[in-house]
This record gives sequence, structure tokens and C-alpha cells, in this order.
Amino acid sequence: MRHFRFSLLLVSVLAAASAASAQPSEPAAAPATQASPEARLAGLFDSLKRERDPDRARGIASQILAEWDDSGSATVNLLMQWATKAANEKRNAAALDFLDQATILKPDYAEVWNRRAGLHFTMGDRRKAMADINQVLIREPRHFGALSGLAGILAENGQDELALKAWQRYLTVYPADREAQEAAIKLEEKLAGSRT
Repeated sequence: MRHFRFSLLLVSVLAAASAASAQPSEPAAAPATQASPEARLAGLFDSLKRERDPDRARGIASQILAEWDDSGSATVNLLMQWATKAANEKRNAAALDFLDQATILKPDYAEVWNRRAGLHFTMGDRRKAMADINQVLIREPRHFGALSGLAGILAENGQDELALKAWQRYLTVYPADREAQEAAIKLEEKLAGSRT
């Protein structure tokens, strides 16, 4: 599989984080009752699973990404911003140092593992990327970015059956993603052709 969705998702997350750090944050309109981050995420994932319109689903996925951006720790959030800036400037070693520090400070924060997986992938270290993806999915099994990264790396390694399972798992979380649907269909067809 060519440059797959994981790297594209990494680029979009890094760009969004960079844009967010460059602009003063405005508080979003709060609902009448303040829900916990876990409750907000659960509601967003329910909406994402039910949504069939790709554009609206993409909007919900963006809201989930925004929720994931906040670690709940000002220090970790700052390290994540520094890592994003360093990665955007192609200072990968510095970005990796910032992300390593964030994993030590907040090891239960799935997004720091995801960003580090993306950085390892960008740096060409698939083994470390896979190890970090595993850490993401332990902490957040619905992490569609990590699932697409997993599927892409497995497909690149010729493990098509496992890649298909990863795409199928992805589609249970984010069923309206047309590109993921197409990737799963291509793998199904490839596997069916190799069995005949």
C-alpha cells in the first residue's frame, strides 16, 4: 500500500495542533450541563458510528481529534505543541524527545503514543511505530488513526489478512470513511484472488 492514511492523519493532526497553538483559543459553546471528556467522547463515537454521510462523519471525527488533543495536563499539552512544532520543522530528534518526555509524564494518554507512532513511521522505523500503535490501542481501542496506521503497516509488510482485519475494525468505529471502505474492498479482492 502506498503512503497510507496514517501518515496523512499524522500530517492533519500536526497541522491542526500547529494552527491551534498559533491562535488564541476560544471556548466552545458549552452545553447546559458540562459532560466529562469520557462522556463527550462516548457521545461523539456513538454519533460517528451512526453517521452515514461522509462529510458529517468527517466533522465528528475532527471533534474527536480535538478532544484527544487535550491531555488534561498543561505540561504535557505544551510538550505536545513543542513536538508538533519540531516535527513541522523536520527536527525529528527534538520532536521525539518531547514526545518521550510526555509518555513518561502521562503514560495513560493515548494521543502521545499515537503522535510518537506517527513520528517513528515518518522516520522509517516501522517496528517502533507498531509498538507505539499497540500502546495507543491498549489505551483507546477506538483510535481510528492508530487503526489506519496499523492496517497500512500490515499491508506494507504483506500481511494482508491482518491488514483487512484492522480496516474492518476501523470501519466498526468510523463506517462512513470512504477511503477506508475502498482500502478494505481492495484487500478483500486481493485476498479472494489469491485464494482461487
